[in-house]
Amino acid sequence: MRHVSLDNVEPGQVLAKSIYSSDGRTLLNTGVQLTVGMINKLRRVGVTMVYIQDSQFQDIKIQDVVSDETRREALSTLSQAFQFVQEGKNLDTRQINHTATNIIDEIMRNRNVLLHLSDIRTYDNHLFIHSLNVCIMSILIGVNMGLNLTQLKDLAVGALLHDIGKAPERVREEEVEEVVHQTGAGQTVPAAINEYPGGDVDDISVEGDAHTNYDDHTWKGFNALRRKHEVSIVAAHVALQHHEHIDGTGQPRGLSEEEIHPFAKIVSVANYYDNLISPFSTEPAYVPHEACEHLMGLANKRFDHGVVIHFLRSIAAYPTGTSVRLSTGDVGVVVGQHKGLPTRPVIRVIKKTNFDGEESEPKVFEIDLAKETTVFIKEVLDS
Repeated sequence: MRHVSLDNVEPGQVLAKSIYSSDGRTLLNTGVQLTVGMINKLRRVGVTMVYIQDSQFQDIKIQDVVSDETRREALSTLSQAFQFVQEGKNLDTRQINHTATNIIDEIMRNRNVLLHLSDIRTYDNHLFIHSLNVCIMSILIGVNMGLNLTQLKDLAVGALLHDIGKAPERVREEEVEEVVHQTGAGQTVPAAINEYPGGDVDDISVEGDAHTNYDDHTWKGFNALRRKHEVSIVAAHVALQHHEHIDGTGQPRGLSEEEIHPFAKIVSVANYYDNLISPFSTEPAYVPHEACEHLMGLANKRFDHGVVIHFLRSIAAYPTGTSVRLSTGDVGVVVGQHKGLPTRPVIRVIKKTNFDGEESEPKVFEIDLAKETTVFIKEVLDS
């Protein structure tokens, strides 16, 4: 399969990866032959990139850390959770916990596989795919940091629901006043929130200040989760703190360094990266290796350096199926990965450039950039 821009897809080409709706239903199945009408419909719903089958890459499959079945279940769970919050109903915490556990179990089994965020985003599903991606990335970071299963569960639920405040919940004014009264403006965050990796955080108070905006989605998410006894208070604070920066420039409270819960630091990195590569957050969206470089530049500034390093070791900087141009001028597609060297994948060359700059059609061959250390990827291509 190859990952290509929808602008470069031609009628008759075959879809190599299914596209899902916001509630996990299949919009287009793997193996469908694309028509002009289908391509135009995909464009209308916001699709920018798709996976297509290619006879030269029939043997190439993306090895995902989480199965399609679990992804569909997670999208359905998230869709229901956002709907319930919007309608003022109680969250189905049992289903949320079940989904979080399934994701953790699959990641633990596939912990040595580099992460590919390969779901196709649409206007309809992008918020839920974002929440799922952030959860998967956060768990991978947590596994690499040595968190135990209980901690991973709290982290996973918090990551899944970190943007639950974006559901347009109607928050009563008296509820906001109650939060302010309980927390007290000007209070500091007690040591309990800073204890890592454990600690009793049931009595964590929340700092209030002149800059606090209780209409912000972080506060709305916190308020939606903090009274759910089946949801850890840690998960609620992940929703509240995932836009905080270690240098104190974040939102909603301008916390810094040890004032930010370690799990929120993890989700913050995953959230920022996924926003960089999403076509619905950045115009134009970053390609993965550019997003990795951008994130690394913010380590020890906005983001915890150790968290960033653990993240970069888990993500495929050049995902399988990506078309690239090498420093030699050759054009090929990424067909293999190295767990310890995410920026040095295996490339299957399909167009060879001669010394005079003209392209010839050689026998297909592969270059392992982990071995060919003088060759590097110069450019990511759309087709």
